[in-house]
Amino acid sequence: MQRRAQIGLNKGEAHHALKNALRIGRQGEIRDRTTEGQHYRIAGLNLLTAVIIYWNTVHLGHAVTERRNEGLDVPPEFLPHISPLGWAHILLTGEYLWPKEPKA
Repeated sequence: MQRRAQIGLNKGEAHHALKNALRIGRQGEIRDRTTEGQHYRIAGLNLLTAVIIYWNTVHLGHAVTERRNEGLDVPPEFLPHISPLGWAHILLTGEYLWPKEPKA
């Protein structure tokens, strides 16, 4: 029982770490003056977090299926240890490429 509680705590901490990483603007603080503005900002953060978790879940499923289709072993006991809460593969600040137009 203690181990299950620790696993739950780890997932909660990973979820919190993801939200902290997404709050990169304004030094991670919610500084809206109105309660409505604060609610909108928090709702946006929750939506973005949910989108990342969904995206990761879908792609983890595809990765497991692809490995199995290639004949590689995916032990079922490993699957509970895979988490969609990772975000190291996401460039949080964005990468903006502006292609130069050829000169006429």
